[in-house]
Amino acid sequence: MAEWIGINRKARVTYGFDEIALVPGDETINPNEVDTSFRIPRKNGDHIELSIPILASAMDGVTDVRFCIEMGKHGGLGVINLEGVQTRYENPSDALDQIVKADPDQVTSLIQKIYTQPIQEDLIAKRVRELKAGGVIAAVSSIPQKAERFAAIAQEAGADIFVVQSTVSTVRHISSEYKSLDLEAFCRDVSMPVIIGNAVTHDVTLELMECGVAGVLIGVGPGAACTSRGVLGLGVPQVTATVDCAAARDYYFKQSGRYIPIITDGGMSKGGDVCKALACGSDAVMVGSAFARAEEAPGKGFHWGMATPHANLPRGTRIRVGVSGTLKQILFGPATQDDGSQNLVGAITTCMGNVGASDIREFQETEIIIAPAIKTEGKLFQTVQGVGMARR
Repeated sequence: MAEWIGINRKARVTYGFDEIALVPGDETINPNEVDTSFRIPRKNGDHIELSIPILASAMDGVTDVRFCIEMGKHGGLGVINLEGVQTRYENPSDALDQIVKADPDQVTSLIQKIYTQPIQEDLIAKRVRELKAGGVIAAVSSIPQKAERFAAIAQEAGADIFVVQSTVSTVRHISSEYKSLDLEAFCRDVSMPVIIGNAVTHDVTLELMECGVAGVLIGVGPGAACTSRGVLGLGVPQVTATVDCAAARDYYFKQSGRYIPIITDGGMSKGGDVCKALACGSDAVMVGSAFARAEEAPGKGFHWGMATPHANLPRGTRIRVGVSGTLKQILFGPATQDDGSQNLVGAITTCMGNVGASDIREFQETEIIIAPAIKTEGKLFQTVQGVGMARR
């Protein structure tokens, strides 16, 4: 519903995670008996199946080969950024160490400098082979301008999934300075499933799906380390973006018979946010900051946005998230934090049980209410003491 914001101009009311709540169901299910699996479609009609609907963001403070192998063993999926330090440096630990130790007022310039080192194409293949040697699904990411070249290298090395990711993705990108990626041709020519992002609107999501993608990432600027919303003024709150793009997915499925998953990307650091994203229609989530807190994360308790290295207009910042536990703890517990940042899978299964959803598709039908006081109602002591839901 739109409201007038001035003469001849309306604006639509939109919602984020803190403004809604999920309504318990008329029946409940044992959380141990719900199905949290997530499928990424292959061209041959088969699927890549994950036992949990969680992906780790392709961000240098979050994923490296070691982290992705651990993530894969736990049933999720980690994505390596092919334009980060993992492919610019044979041994990226020194570069990561410099970023972690840099003064706050110098860190952005340092990151920009570190990311000027040319990408070594042989390292693309090497990282893919390392992932495959670890016995997990190999997923890698690049921006559209590099996608054709990097996908060919990654595919030959044995990659399973290719992610094309930019701040805003559209099928119809106009540029006179460089050749735009022909997404339809790219998806046709690459044998791997292609996931593309990011999008936040119904029509763009529908057009992306019509190009033959295997998934669409949803979200512009909500990430903990991303500053796009402040720098560019762009973005749609994740609840509304997810609902709108889920409607496009459902429409496309009815028209084509192909079910293309959407993946809410960013803005979720707690289990409750992940549950809300899935209940709003997402098939899976991509998470960064929560995993940056894992002992296995290469950022050692620090996290920075993918667009931070931009040479002229950085749209991210380095933040300190700290180290809270192992990746297994963050995914499955036991939780030692009281704020919902650990045991994300336990949060999903418990919430699914409480709303009476046996699988993710049923979870997407959960009743949702607008509830802007949901995090503060009755939480005076937590707020005053900065614990639980008031913990930052």
